[in-house]
Amino acid sequence: MSSALSSNNNLHDDGGDLRSPLASSQEEANSKKITMDEMLEKYCGEFGLWQVRHLVLTCLAWLLEGILTMVMIFADREPAWHYVTSHAGATSRCSSEPGSWEWTGGKGSSTMSEFGLICGEKYKVGLVQSIFFAGCMIGAGVFGHLSDTKLGRKGSLTIVCILNAIFSILTAFSSDYSTYVLFRFLSGFSNGGTGLCAFVLATEPVGQSWRGVAGMSTLYLYSTGIVLVSAIAYFIQPWRSLYIASSIPSLIFVIFVLPFLHESPRWYLVRGKVDEAMKIMQKIAVSNGKQSIPNGIVLALDSEVVSKDDTPNNRRFNTKKGINRSILDVLRSPVTRIRLLVAVATNFFCSIVYYGLSLNAVNLGTNLYLNVALNSVSEMPAYLLSSLVLDRIGRKPLAIRTMWFSAIFCLVGSTLKIIDETWKLIPMVCGLLGIFGISATFNLLLVYGMELFPTVVRNAALGCSKQAINFGAILAPIVVVLGDGVPFAVFGVCGIIGGILVMYLPETLNKPLYDTIDGLQEGEAN
Repeated sequence: MSSALSSNNNLHDDGGDLRSPLASSQEEANSKKITMDEMLEKYCGEFGLWQVRHLVLTCLAWLLEGILTMVMIFADREPAWHYVTSHAGATSRCSSEPGSWEWTGGKGSSTMSEFGLICGEKYKVGLVQSIFFAGCMIGAGVFGHLSDTKLGRKGSLTIVCILNAIFSILTAFSSDYSTYVLFRFLSGFSNGGTGLCAFVLATEPVGQSWRGVAGMSTLYLYSTGIVLVSAIAYFIQPWRSLYIASSIPSLIFVIFVLPFLHESPRWYLVRGKVDEAMKIMQKIAVSNGKQSIPNGIVLALDSEVVSKDDTPNNRRFNTKKGINRSILDVLRSPVTRIRLLVAVATNFFCSIVYYGLSLNAVNLGTNLYLNVALNSVSEMPAYLLSSLVLDRIGRKPLAIRTMWFSAIFCLVGSTLKIIDETWKLIPMVCGLLGIFGISATFNLLLVYGMELFPTVVRNAALGCSKQAINFGAILAPIVVVLGDGVPFAVFGVCGIIGGILVMYLPETLNKPLYDTIDGLQEGEAN
């Protein structure tokens, strides 16, 4: 192990090597280069105690994203109200005299009551929610790039969690609607990178055989976060107090969880920091009860391992090429360009269906807190069932089937809604089954997207997909307000289109997790 570590002591962050070729040739000639997937399989363990602990702790960030995304449903809700004087001739609050009615819980119970977002101003409630998702869309792209380059996975996750807490607290002190909109946009900006950074950080150290199952487990905590914020909002209903309470989990995560997390060894490797990557691999091996990694075994990028010109100079060249890649490099490569465009479009259509069906639940006329919680709980069986069959039937067939499963029930719900308004129970059941199917797709696309792109641009590519998801979330409320059977019909069509698009993606089951674009292209060519 000492010889493996010493061979990389002088690597710069940019992948340059200060040693002369003559001094390093003998050391490298005596070393055996293997990829990270091979090292995990042969020497460290693919999904042992270290990876389980790391996965659980890291994915607590998904709980934060669930809280900070859905808190607005309760903060922006329409509270109960009642008349306090005679209202002869009035047919609604909008036609009533000022002072003839009042909010039951007082003006401070929600933003709608405090900022007067009723009647002609009611559209501003949907507007601020769309602006939040616009912030998410921008933040996903920014932090996706920073996570691949300067900040790393853990560094980016640390920053977004700190910003989440700060902006959530500042939101509680908004003096007017415009200030509230500004802080919700900033909250969306930081929140947009939370789940993305956490997902990649949690799953990159997992071996090939377990990566799908591990990845499919992440969204359980997202759903748990939504259930938790429903409970918090039930007991803490004033919107200002609710935003402060929702910031506390982020502070707890930063103080008590982040210090125990490690940076991704794959990120270290593509940045040329082989020493740091090897140290983490040794920790994984020891924690998983394996023997120490033998001397002479060295981590290498896949482009180095599969290179035909296997010389020290060429290995340094390939390593350096893996550094500082951006989304432009994804678009330049024919292989990754097609994958990116299809993945972005698929996530967009999936998002319209998922958020549309979720937001449509507020029209059921029952308890808001219970509705939101039950919708989240209903997603969990979808995560479980899809994870059980993921490695049996593959990513591609499962994505197509789950999207079309959701689409079929959406179309059935649309038809019944149009034919007979009295059949309210069946469209509701169709909506729940639609959420069940699209939730499985949503979770699966995270795993699928991670495996489609190499380490050097993985977060940047997933950031583009996350932006597409947020753009779909912006449009979903517009579809919901169309009413009647139109929303169900739109969701059904989107599900069908999404399933067709997936047909143009390659299957990634049992394929290695590539580190570089060069390695991916050579691997696909073989």
